[in-house]
Amino acid sequence: MEKVAIDELDNWMGPADVKRPVGQALGTEHMGVRFYELEPGESTAFGYHAHGDQEEVFYVLDGTLAFETEDGDVEVADGEAVRFAPGEFQRSRNDSDGRVRVLGIGAPADAGELTLLRDCEACGERTDQEIEPTDDGAALVTVCVECGAETGRFT
Repeated sequence: MEKVAIDELDNWMGPADVKRPVGQALGTEHMGVRFYELEPGESTAFGYHAHGDQEEVFYVLDGTLAFETEDGDVEVADGEAVRFAPGEFQRSRNDSDGRVRVLGIGAPADAGELTLLRDCEACGERTDQEIEPTDDGAALVTVCVECGAETGRFT
């Protein structure tokens, strides 16, 4: 058995104010588990994306989390959960005025190939993206695969 205090875990860089590696701290081998706290306008993801081999479940602890999906927008309120199959595109966002707390679970732990799409001003459309650390390691950036433009910066 393993036990952790989520508030004591390191906070990972990314699109959410708080992203904590619960599964890593517990030593999970077959699933990824992350705890998120999102300020208004933030997301659990770097963009609209799909994992090639991983299904994801998001359980909303507090607040309401909106998801952009292939079938349209879906809201998930506290006490509700949503599942995305491998290869299914989605992107969360906190459209509310308050914080949202959510637990994200993915299985298997290795998500496989990530397809990540973001709006690229230079290309004038949503394009494939890669996530890279800055040279000084102070941020992660999303970069358009088509033109090399930086489309997002996350600390």
